[in-house]
Amino acid sequence: MNTETAIQVHGLTKSFGDRKVVDDVSLSVEAGEIAGFLGPNGSGKTTCIRMMCGLLTPDAGTGRVLGQDILTQQGAIKLQVGYMTQRFSFYEDLSIEENLNFVAGLYGLPRGAVRDTLEDLGLTSRRSQLAGGLSGGWKQRLALAACIMHKPRLLMLDEPTAGVDPKARRDFWDEIHELSASGLTVLVSTHYMDEAERCHRINYIAYGRLVARGTVEQVIADAGLVTYVVTTDRPGAVARRLAGAPGVEQVAPFGTTLHVTGTDADALQATLRANGVTYDPTETSLEDVFIRLMDQSQDNMG
Repeated sequence: MNTETAIQVHGLTKSFGDRKVVDDVSLSVEAGEIAGFLGPNGSGKTTCIRMMCGLLTPDAGTGRVLGQDILTQQGAIKLQVGYMTQRFSFYEDLSIEENLNFVAGLYGLPRGAVRDTLEDLGLTSRRSQLAGGLSGGWKQRLALAACIMHKPRLLMLDEPTAGVDPKARRDFWDEIHELSASGLTVLVSTHYMDEAERCHRINYIAYGRLVARGTVEQVIADAGLVTYVVTTDRPGAVARRLAGAPGVEQVAPFGTTLHVTGTDADALQATLRANGVTYDPTETSLEDVFIRLMDQSQDNMG
């Protein structure tokens, strides 16, 4: 990956009415990197993305995206960014090709841009199909085509795989990695843990505040959690007994086993022994870490 910084923002803050949706967020993304932007619904991810791609002015904070100032050069940022929103936002009564022709007109692109984009993303055979009749996966591919047709240097994708099947999600991520390998920088928001693990680095936001960042391995290590898998034929009863016991911070069912997590290994093991259960150490998952981060964060809805 390139060592140039594509996104560098400091102290981003945004309120709507009395609610502070984004609270002092600082973020750095290197050129050519796939950066994950994670957090639950309502955590402020979309608002952050809109501030960074020039669609929303922060109440406080500074920064540069692709070398352009987010406060004074928003127009220049928009021209170099491809932004894919959560919702499908194209004309459903127009074909794939007609929708792309419309986007090409907005950017003043040459005639061949649509043809090349259709070919690059495997849409040529479907170019006459109405957008409204597409499956979730093909709508997603159309949206991606529209985002990259003007050859942006940065892609900002806001939960791009919501509502699509597992194969379409896999194909989409393969395409994202190909684009990254060609030098494109990608910031993608998601709440799917398997997608987070496909990012080069991740940034986790909870209730408007950035609470963790780094590679997946770094974020898991920094959490300081230990996890044991408990084997039992009565997982429901054992889970109720362990919940809130000394050393136990989380209990999560996994089929007929339980994943029991905490930060104090000695106290956790003592509780498991006292309850007479069979347990073995296992790797702490990203999901375990994120649930703990949510539990530690303060809700900003009040």
